[in-house]
Amino acid sequence: MLVAVWGKTVTKPLKLSLTVSGITLFFVFLSCPVCWGAGAVPSPSFINIGLDKAGSPGEVAVVLQIFLLLTVLSLAPALLILLTSFTRIVIVLSLLRKALGTMQSPPNQIIIGLSLFLTIFIMTPVWKDVNENAVQPFLEKKITQEQALEVASKPIRAFMIRQTREKDLALFVDIGKIKRPKNMDDVPTTVLIPAFVISELKTAFQIGMLLYVPFLVIDMVVASVLLSMGMMMLPPIMVSLPFKLMLFVLADGWYLIVGSVVKSFG
Repeated sequence: MLVAVWGKTVTKPLKLSLTVSGITLFFVFLSCPVCWGAGAVPSPSFINIGLDKAGSPGEVAVVLQIFLLLTVLSLAPALLILLTSFTRIVIVLSLLRKALGTMQSPPNQIIIGLSLFLTIFIMTPVWKDVNENAVQPFLEKKITQEQALEVASKPIRAFMIRQTREKDLALFVDIGKIKRPKNMDDVPTTVLIPAFVISELKTAFQIGMLLYVPFLVIDMVVASVLLSMGMMMLPPIMVSLPFKLMLFVLADGWYLIVGSVVKSFG
């Protein structure tokens, strides 16, 4: 065979290289069971996912309970927002920050954290009642799961009913075309929850409106003074912000607002 090496043509036998290549391919062929039709050797699996038959109905019940628990945990943030005092508190604190005009101070983490701990403080009697009358008896196997859920819902419903307006309840009863309940115990939970939420929103905006009034007066006075002095190029917020902060600090605003919001839940 002719081989070109550095521009020169030489003759070099390749019998030895062809023999070595043939032997290599032969051993590769023998080492591959798929090539000559043999069954592949099964390798041990690290993860095994399958659907096996349940040995007893109890195993199915445990699986369903775990599935329901994971579902409830995924809905926990929504339950915390909709069934507690968190909605009113976080809206009031957010409107307070807007009224002060401090942009991102206090930051969202502080507002949400304070709202969360105030919610825990307000809801502690309710959760204590749920724990003593529903959770602990259920863990001690004194009551069934259905009885525990029924007992646990009573203090939560009582808290929501105290904060819900009859007008909002009547709205959802009318929309749902439900028979007029004889008392508050006959009100379905599916009607009570949205009525409670819109009642909380209305109350929160009412408190926010009262918070806006003194700070709005300061903004109007500062804007009028700057306009009368011909300083139209100076943003009024730059002058009014120190006065609003001074008024808020001298009046001990955090004490008054937090105390008023907590006491508003009765």
